[in-house]
Amino acid sequence: MSNYHVAVVGATGAVGQQMLKTLEERDFPIGSLKLLSSKRSAGKIISFKGKEYTVEEATPEAFEGVQIALFSAGGSVSKALAPEAVKRGAIVVDNTSAFRMDSNVPLVVPEVNEKALTNHNGIIANPNCSTIQMVVALEPIREKYGLKKVVVSTYQAVSGAGLEAIEEMKQQTKDILEGNEFTPEILPVGGDKKHYQIAFNAIPQIDLFQDNGYTFEEMKMINETKKIMEMAGLEVAATCVRLPVETGHSESVYIETEKGGATVAELKELLATAPGVTLQDDPANQVYPLASECVGKNDVFVGRIRQDLDRDNGYHMWIVSDNLLKGAAWNSVQIAESLVKLDLLS
Repeated sequence: MSNYHVAVVGATGAVGQQMLKTLEERDFPIGSLKLLSSKRSAGKIISFKGKEYTVEEATPEAFEGVQIALFSAGGSVSKALAPEAVKRGAIVVDNTSAFRMDSNVPLVVPEVNEKALTNHNGIIANPNCSTIQMVVALEPIREKYGLKKVVVSTYQAVSGAGLEAIEEMKQQTKDILEGNEFTPEILPVGGDKKHYQIAFNAIPQIDLFQDNGYTFEEMKMINETKKIMEMAGLEVAATCVRLPVETGHSESVYIETEKGGATVAELKELLATAPGVTLQDDPANQVYPLASECVGKNDVFVGRIRQDLDRDNGYHMWIVSDNLLKGAAWNSVQIAESLVKLDLLS
């Protein structure tokens, strides 16, 4: 196996740090490594596999000689620099929303649509964290029973909004417990008019509201699910909520299959052997997925599978995953591993 010249863009951020940790844990075949960031973070020292690396400013010239670039530094950075990286011969795996709905860019979850990687033009998009965990759980069901409708409500961790949001939640919690006053400044991200308390609260807004009343996060889930599954006619609705949980997104998902009559036992059996899925479903013993227990794990956890009481083709389930791992860093590294496996890296 060859060793590859790799760059991580946004190396000092929460997802960038997880990318590096995942690359190290997976022993990805790296010949050389560049850690890139904003000018403000350039000069920081980061350790990788026992060696210290100096973070460099991300510029077009920084991608000379890079074969694969993992981006997680915000959409504006990706839009500016991803094409520059491609010009210099790199394949970009982008963790922002910048290219996800571009018809020329594959949107990939390896357990679901790995084959889409063969049609890339230099940029591959990593889906939204909430979308990733949902489609991993639904794909085995879709493949066997078909899929007509998906209704999802998310319970999303603050780490999805970055390190500043985590610190705000912790500080607000401390202030409330100590009886101190505080002024919310971070959440909801996209709250261009107001910011709200996240500690001991639930905020039903993630990103900006669109003209149709849905937030951008909700529309991401709707549109990305259809694109990944190649089902333009799939009925999808989403409500995305931020909770005071540090890491680990949870989702309540209702689906309707094309073929009715599958038993809960059959769905459990199907998911128990599905790639990237861990089934935790034993209600008699209170066994079900918890955000607090998924942290640091690559799989998507599924439980509380039950049949709808009114429709024989309707099913409910609870899906949990580490949003910084499977929802971001691990899925990105998986894509890189798939590129190696499929011999798509020059």
